[in-house]
Amino acid sequence: MLENIKKPSDIKKMSKDEISHLCVEIRDEILRVCSKSGGHLASNLGIVEATVALHRVFDSPKDTIVYDVSHQCYAHKLLTGRYDSFSTLRTFGGISGFTNRDESEHDVLTAGHSGSALPTALGIARAKAAKGDDSWTVAVIGDASFTNGMVFEALNCCHEEKIRLIILLNDNEMSISKNVGAMSGYFSRLRNSRKYFRLKKGIQSFFSKLPGGQGLIMLFYHIKEFFKRLLMQTNIFENLGLYYMGPVNGNDEEKMEALLREATTKNKCTLIHMLTLKGKGYERAEKHPENYHFTSKFDVHRGVQPSKENSFSSAMGEYLCEMRERNSNICAVTAAMEKGTGLSVFKENYEESFFDVGIAEECAVTFAGGLALGGMLPVCALYSTFMQRTFDQILEDIALQHSHVVLAVDRAGLVPGDGVTHQGVFDVAMLSTIPGITIYSPETYDEMRTAFDRAELGDNLWAIRYPKGAEIEYDRSVFVPIDEEATAFESNCSKPELCIVTYGRICADVVKAAELSDQRIKIIKLLKIHPVDYKTILEHAEDAPVLVVEEGVRRGGVGEALAAAAGQLDYTNKVVIHAIDNGFVPHGDLESIKEMCKMTPEHIAQIANAVEISSRDISNTVACR
Repeated sequence: MLENIKKPSDIKKMSKDEISHLCVEIRDEILRVCSKSGGHLASNLGIVEATVALHRVFDSPKDTIVYDVSHQCYAHKLLTGRYDSFSTLRTFGGISGFTNRDESEHDVLTAGHSGSALPTALGIARAKAAKGDDSWTVAVIGDASFTNGMVFEALNCCHEEKIRLIILLNDNEMSISKNVGAMSGYFSRLRNSRKYFRLKKGIQSFFSKLPGGQGLIMLFYHIKEFFKRLLMQTNIFENLGLYYMGPVNGNDEEKMEALLREATTKNKCTLIHMLTLKGKGYERAEKHPENYHFTSKFDVHRGVQPSKENSFSSAMGEYLCEMRERNSNICAVTAAMEKGTGLSVFKENYEESFFDVGIAEECAVTFAGGLALGGMLPVCALYSTFMQRTFDQILEDIALQHSHVVLAVDRAGLVPGDGVTHQGVFDVAMLSTIPGITIYSPETYDEMRTAFDRAELGDNLWAIRYPKGAEIEYDRSVFVPIDEEATAFESNCSKPELCIVTYGRICADVVKAAELSDQRIKIIKLLKIHPVDYKTILEHAEDAPVLVVEEGVRRGGVGEALAAAAGQLDYTNKVVIHAIDNGFVPHGDLESIKEMCKMTPEHIAQIANAVEISSRDISNTVACR
């Protein structure tokens, strides 16, 4: 059946049995593709029936469906004409693992971060109202996203009458890590009040069969309000002026359809609270949804096997435990990323010093600032892409206060798989503008230890950025330190024809590029990338032109800073910058992304060979458009 669905309207006339069979097919296809290419599995298995119900009730793209984060959009993709390309999920040149405006008219928002769906949907609904458009807008939001401040800021504006907006709250009791905080407890209490909702439905059914039943139902309504407040009190959504419906079994397609159709009869913003089983249909994922939130490729019959591979994230978590052992003031902060940032081992050993604020990165950073003001030394671990949201908090709540905080910036640089919303290429440009910050970008676990040691002994704000995955093995004996603190290293090369300045993971490719090049090349590898003693760097470059290679955006990067310093210090070295410029980096495997961005050894060698010795000239090699 699935292969014959070319547009959402194709499922509207299906029978109940056909819909049931369709849901099975969708689950089978999601499981098949994720097992081969990886992806967000458990959440997508859990939302199949609700997605089918959405497309049976509403008419996409006329009616707008906005997914929060959108990692739960696989069934939506299959129902909107992308079955034939679904096997290319998350591969280079294939379809995205998130909604993407460039991919389909049914994808309203190119998404990937939490909390943006409701403000976006509210804006769309208001625009429709202003234009006299009577179509509907639906925001699909997971319960974990309700810890994000933007959701509540938008809820505060949803109370006006005659707004054709429906909020579908997907409550599966899980995010990436187990849900934390008061909102998680609140949803749990709502789930436990289902007896009340069954009682309500039963009494309404009974009275409707009696003569004058509608009048009796109205009488019962007032009695019900009394008992409702007695049993569960008015919930937060009703207090904010929304019409609340649920909880409902989100894995019952028929019930979901009924509630969605009922919601379209209301004259105000309606929130439907649905309960779904994360991982539904795949027993291993049902029992251990935390292991199947995101998976690499795996054997369906054996399930996901625990990873024993070392990574920068796991190395950071282990070393943080060593630091905490010698310094009781050290604590760890994250935003629903305990496992992803390697902090599980720290939590296990030092739970009293571990803080997870939920999906609320801005809160995590300011909270870390508060811990510092209270005499602690917080290490705030966030993915680079999510840290982008915290610029104001880093600037105002930490740097301005001269607080001693360490930012552990995970997934820095190019990130495979998840695409434009998850690339960690902006953090250097963003962070280097903040007064008083010190930024390190290690390329080995030992260098990362050095960076954390210095951050512990230092003061004010520190950022230590490192890539996804493990350190790259190659012969580093060519490097010798060029300053007392060993914050920069150079390769042995007398009278170089070219000097390449680089940092982080890309250094391994630069070394290979130097071997492929026709020129005598000196490589200067930076460990501390801000602030940098550019005078020393330029002196060690001697009179050779300088090629700066960085796995980040050009504007505001190390290359531009070096070029500016060369001009201010009256050095005549030509400065060429090879970085990511003027575009977003798509999804795909790391090697394909590096090839597209011209960050492979072969490309770097070609660029090195093309650099001509001349008077100082600032130029740029475009890596991505």
